[in-house]
Amino acid sequence: MQDEDRKRIARNSLLLKGFPDKAAAGILDRSNWRVFDRGQYLFLQGELAHAVHIIVEGWVKLFRITQGGDETVVHVFSRGESFGEAVAFRGSDYPVSAEAVTACEIVEIPICALRELMRSDPEIAETILASSFVHLHTLVSQLEQLKAQTGAERTARFLLEFCDPHAESAIVALPYDKSLIAGRLGMKPETLSRAFTRLRSVGVRISGTFATINDVAQLRRYAEDNTSVQLKKTP
Repeated sequence: MQDEDRKRIARNSLLLKGFPDKAAAGILDRSNWRVFDRGQYLFLQGELAHAVHIIVEGWVKLFRITQGGDETVVHVFSRGESFGEAVAFRGSDYPVSAEAVTACEIVEIPICALRELMRSDPEIAETILASSFVHLHTLVSQLEQLKAQTGAERTARFLLEFCDPHAESAIVALPYDKSLIAGRLGMKPETLSRAFTRLRSVGVRISGTFATINDVAQLRRYAEDNTSVQLKKTP
């Protein structure tokens, strides 16, 4: 990937797209551009937060290790997404670990550089606050889905994320392994397998790392109609 393409992806991220061009260029010039192999850690739970991260290419999962030693997936981020804003500005420890799910290219923006920019331009602070708010809203939406939706409904919504909204049918390459998909959707791998089986009734077939969707509109109706009913039942 060319340097200009990398910068364009980072520039269009939720964190930086509200920055003036000069400010964004200055921040990217002070950032670290890093490459991680699959399975490498960007940081570990308990380490002092020092940077905000933007994914240029690949997938990264955030997870916690419980007292019992189990792994809980908090979120999975992909190209153009940023994470770590709130905890970095607090100067506290990372509450999660970050691991490259695939080979990744990452922009690490030093928190000291962002703080300097915020002091010199208060509007930058508002932009960063807005980015943190969007992340919080996303987390709340995920919690709502975990409470209100069945495993099959969450799986349907996940598959729809990778479909062209105007397509009649689609073949989706699953972006990472099924155990991680299950973790992201808040279920066990065997529950995900049952969800895939239930989705056969709306034209979804799983073969290896691909999902064939015969009717995208039908799958969307399944996800949206059932979610609406569940939300009405939720107190």
